[in-house]
Amino acid sequence: MGAYLVRRLLVNVLVFFLITIAIFGLVHKTPGDPIAMQVPADQLNSGSAEFIAQKRHELGLDQSVVVQYWHWLLNALHGDLGYSLLNGRAVTEVLGERIGPTVELMGVALVISLLVAIPLGIAAARRRNTVVDYCATVVSLGSVSIPVFFVALIAIYLFTLKLQWLPSSGISDPTAPSLLDTVRHLVLPALILGFGNSGPFMRYVRSSMITELQADYVRTAEAKGAPPRRVVLRHAFRNSLIPLLTVVASSVPQLLAGAVVIEQVFAWPGMGQLAVSSVNQHDYSVIIGFALLIAILVLLSNLLADVLYTLVDPRVRLR
Repeated sequence: MGAYLVRRLLVNVLVFFLITIAIFGLVHKTPGDPIAMQVPADQLNSGSAEFIAQKRHELGLDQSVVVQYWHWLLNALHGDLGYSLLNGRAVTEVLGERIGPTVELMGVALVISLLVAIPLGIAAARRRNTVVDYCATVVSLGSVSIPVFFVALIAIYLFTLKLQWLPSSGISDPTAPSLLDTVRHLVLPALILGFGNSGPFMRYVRSSMITELQADYVRTAEAKGAPPRRVVLRHAFRNSLIPLLTVVASSVPQLLAGAVVIEQVFAWPGMGQLAVSSVNQHDYSVIIGFALLIAILVLLSNLLADVLYTLVDPRVRLR
């Protein structure tokens, strides 16, 4: 296990280095000039060219992409990801303020999606080709095919405008912050994001459970008189977890993509909202920092999934 983790970490470091090159190059090749966007439209012809040239020289944007990347890499190795081109704040500080709300939203949504997917998947597998299976399939297809922003708009109309049960924007009420108020603001975005990701999980649970329930060890356990719940949960479900762990780990980018949409609809002050505004304003440093943080999250989630394999199934050996 130790040698495997060391090798995987070394490979991840190499992959991460290649990712930094790709992200830095792509971001700096996008159309648009972040310095020119800071000049008001009515002043573009009144000495703005000199201002833009001077500002680009001060920030090093007039150098080649290779030179800019080399300077950025040296600073990044010391924990300095640069400064926002718009407000001059450190990128690490900006991301640090936004990562908490996004992790909170994604974590609760992931738990909700698993709480929906696992019972439905098990019930559909145990009652294959019955009404239960068909209903679970409809729910799964609905979560995959219906856009999350459409569900969000319907939820806001129903639960905020009509029933006035839940708020539709923000992370809390600044005039009366409390734990209950935070939960009320979290309910709608987390439920919608969790429901949108529950469909693939449910299909994997169903497929894996059907395979395991037909295995010889399940029939042997049933022949020995083991209770059905014990056979399903202790034996079949545990052995079907490996495919689910794989899809959960690989769903991190999709979960974050859904969080970006949800954060925009519900004005959730997270990284998704920051990423959209940074892209619109061509804030190179923040965009790069955001993309690298996502790359780290994906690499670590895949590594964690491999480690969890050995905990779920002792037969798995990492080499």
